[in-house]
Amino acid sequence: MKQPGRKHKPTQTVNELPASYTGPGLVDVQVNGYAGFDFNGDPASWTVEDFDAVRRAMARRGVLCALPTLITDDPGRMVARARAYARLVEQEPALEAAFPKLHVEGPFISPEDGPRGAHPGAHCATPRALPDLLPALQEASGGRIGILTLAPELPGTIDLIERAAEQGVCVALGHTAAGAETLARAVEAGARLSTHLGNGSHQRLPRLDNYVQHQLANDRLAASFIADGHHIPFPTLKNFIRAKTPRQSILITDAIAAADAGPGRYWLGGKEVVVSEDLRAAHPGQPHLAGSALTLDRAVVHVSLYCDVSFADAWSMASLHPAALLGLDAPPSITVSVSEGGFTRAPSDVS
Repeated sequence: MKQPGRKHKPTQTVNELPASYTGPGLVDVQVNGYAGFDFNGDPASWTVEDFDAVRRAMARRGVLCALPTLITDDPGRMVARARAYARLVEQEPALEAAFPKLHVEGPFISPEDGPRGAHPGAHCATPRALPDLLPALQEASGGRIGILTLAPELPGTIDLIERAAEQGVCVALGHTAAGAETLARAVEAGARLSTHLGNGSHQRLPRLDNYVQHQLANDRLAASFIADGHHIPFPTLKNFIRAKTPRQSILITDAIAAADAGPGRYWLGGKEVVVSEDLRAAHPGQPHLAGSALTLDRAVVHVSLYCDVSFADAWSMASLHPAALLGLDAPPSITVSVSEGGFTRAPSDVS
């Protein structure tokens, strides 16, 4: 029965948010852009000041470490962005600490509508067609490829997973329509993560036997989730986290330049993205999402409030767990004020 005087929220749990919290700084392993800046824009225009502005904006919300994410594009442009990134972080120790590695999401993803998501089909490719791309990206980035997201069903992908894993790259499965056998082979070859599991998929799937369920059931795969309420309804996300357990779950944003900037029109890899008042990001006239305007602090709040996860566990899903996945030291401890709108830090604590 609904209690008198209390707003009824069917998906909200009994968890309460603390007024403040102290813990390791947050780590976002999938960031396409932030605070008006696009990591998939023209690298010739990037400056140390641009990267530092992003670093400071994230730090105000408790994010001390993030992986700029290069999405599917012309291989030459992807390599140019990796090279520009390395040039900038090597100039400033604070940037090296804040952006220690890259996440490469594509071009080795499914070209099918649905699994491809918002990635441009013209640039989707197979590892067999572009055998030198990963070495080129590694060279350009100074060996800083941290995560490689790919679809394991593509020709040459299993061999690529083995090579990347041997180099210390965390191989992630995403934007895929792979069957159960192929998914299992990918895990045997060294894949360790499912990227934004439940998204980058067909709108309709076989009810019980599908690639989302097979990844949920594989205990050797961790999974990342976008907890904005648009990518996955919170009741579904609650079930997904229960299947994976909080220890095997990682919170990400998949943020575009709109994150921490509000509704409006933005760019992602040369294509316009419209962000609505409720912060849903999509290409004009397209039904599928195109990244998010989520910030990682709000993801922690959402999972704690709506997914029956303790605040401490939700925090770890956005800090210790992603750091451990990448072999990074735990970030320095921070203290934040907490509300339903996210976190804030004292100005004196943000340098």
